[in-house]
Amino acid sequence: MRLSDTLIRKTQAGPKPVKLADGDGLYLVIQPNGSRWWRMRYFFAGREKMLSVGTYPEISLKDARARRFEIREQVAKGIDPSQERKAEKESRATTFELVAREWYEKRKHLWSEQYAGAILTRFEQDVFPVIGDKPVRTIGAADFLDCLEKMQKRGVLETAHKVKGKCSEVMRYAVATRRAGRDPIADLKGALPPVKSRHHAALTYPSEVGALLRAIDGYQGKSRVVVAALKLLPLVFVRSSELRYAVWEEFDLDAAQWRIPAERMKVSNPHIVPLSRQAVAILRELHPFTGPAGLVFPGIRSGSRALSENTLNAALRKLGYAKEEMTSHGFRSMASTLLNEQGWPPDAIERQLAHCEENGVRAAYNYAEYLPQRREMMQAWADYLQVLRAQSIAANSVPMRDQDVAAAA
Repeated sequence: MRLSDTLIRKTQAGPKPVKLADGDGLYLVIQPNGSRWWRMRYFFAGREKMLSVGTYPEISLKDARARRFEIREQVAKGIDPSQERKAEKESRATTFELVAREWYEKRKHLWSEQYAGAILTRFEQDVFPVIGDKPVRTIGAADFLDCLEKMQKRGVLETAHKVKGKCSEVMRYAVATRRAGRDPIADLKGALPPVKSRHHAALTYPSEVGALLRAIDGYQGKSRVVVAALKLLPLVFVRSSELRYAVWEEFDLDAAQWRIPAERMKVSNPHIVPLSRQAVAILRELHPFTGPAGLVFPGIRSGSRALSENTLNAALRKLGYAKEEMTSHGFRSMASTLLNEQGWPPDAIERQLAHCEENGVRAAYNYAEYLPQRREMMQAWADYLQVLRAQSIAANSVPMRDQDVAAAA
């Protein structure tokens, strides 16, 4: 006799389990504690098997019958429903995030603490929220492309390419550990536009940056203005023109803040530059000589004209850096590359770089966006540069530029 909801509700629990059959292997078990479980009996490869279909009334009679139909269809196709369910559970348990974190734990000892932290931060910020809960066995190229295109739209294309490479490493690890059949990222060749080569030469390896900062400390030029500008540029990484045309009225050294008005910005929006302790110290040292008003970095020959970009680049050439290696504008690329690798939020980095906001109206009202985060980042960046400088001074293995050799003679 077929079951009905009325019969199921009227049947009471007893001291022993009560079975109510619905036919074709489906029946309901009413336990002594009152719980009601659907069971499905089927035969596969000559053996009787049992599968749970859920509890009543969460799984209605209609739903249980639909599940019975699915199970019988699987058996007819040569699929064991029990094994299929087990595979599905394993698939759900083995998500991309789980495999990625396992891969990370096995690799992190090969990297510096800073680099390892940057990799994990990038996964946690840009990858796991999008595809972290997807089963690694079923994840496809389109899933990864969704993740990477979100990064591209945010303006961090170079970082997206790096993330793509790390995701591929995770998938190859999943293949090697028998949790995925292949690496689908191989299908994304050409899906992202190539990274444009930098127009402005820049040093981006920490050891090279440290050597540059050490060289700037030993600069033998006569102008204290040039020396101060060279020391400040790495700490604020504004455009060269924004620094050279700065006036003292824009600075609040007590509040450690520099407000650049819209008319002096490339994107025609005001910009706030949080000043690190190191940056404030440089400006306070320069203030008695070029302050209290007017240009912070006046030209060498005329105090009414700003320091020229050629003067800064010539100073870098004097330090031994060819134009193919480093330019005054290159400090921006230096900071962008290293801060992204360290795992700082890309949006905060882009805002600090004052990159063009697509919505001009929004940009005009959001020049202070991410300001607390940017304050923290700028101080951490200055501290990091200080460490690189100290490491370069202490490391005898760092090659000395011609200028350094001359200074030491």
